[in-house]
Amino acid sequence: MKKTRQRDRDVPGPPPTPWDEIAPGLWMGGHYRTDPAGELRPVVVADEFDLVISLFVRSGHGPGPRAEHVVAQMPDAGLTAAQLRTVQRLARTAGLALDSGLTALVRCHSGYNRSGLVVAQCLVDRGLAPAEAIALVRRRRSPWALHNETFTSYLTAGLDAAALLVGLDHPLA
Repeated sequence: MKKTRQRDRDVPGPPPTPWDEIAPGLWMGGHYRTDPAGELRPVVVADEFDLVISLFVRSGHGPGPRAEHVVAQMPDAGLTAAQLRTVQRLARTAGLALDSGLTALVRCHSGYNRSGLVVAQCLVDRGLAPAEAIALVRRRRSPWALHNETFTSYLTAGLDAAALLVGLDHPLA
């Protein structure tokens, strides 16, 4: 299996909460959380959400049979133009679920970067400025959310522009 998570030595482990509501009906989380003793604990999603978008997967972490599950594994690192377009598609998918009155969870390994990128893009699609979306994600999930500066640069530039620029380096992406 391809590695999708980079190790950040200065970043603490996942937040203690399995997931947090960033905007009404839009939740962000990870496959792991940190317990009070500092130990990594698995987070298993059952049927708490109508839609679960997973950017990282582990067997046995759910979701349950009632939830729609969309999987799009990607690295916690620089993305290709195709991966940036996937982020846009996932953000639209989450937005459509919210528009239909459904709940959506976007998750990755720790619930910091990949999930933060999709959630922030969903918020931008819904009218927030990129800086406001980033600040909201950090306030509601963790100050460490979106610590991947490449991801915040994508949001600030706009994902359309970022995909075009990244595509210049990789014309076949």
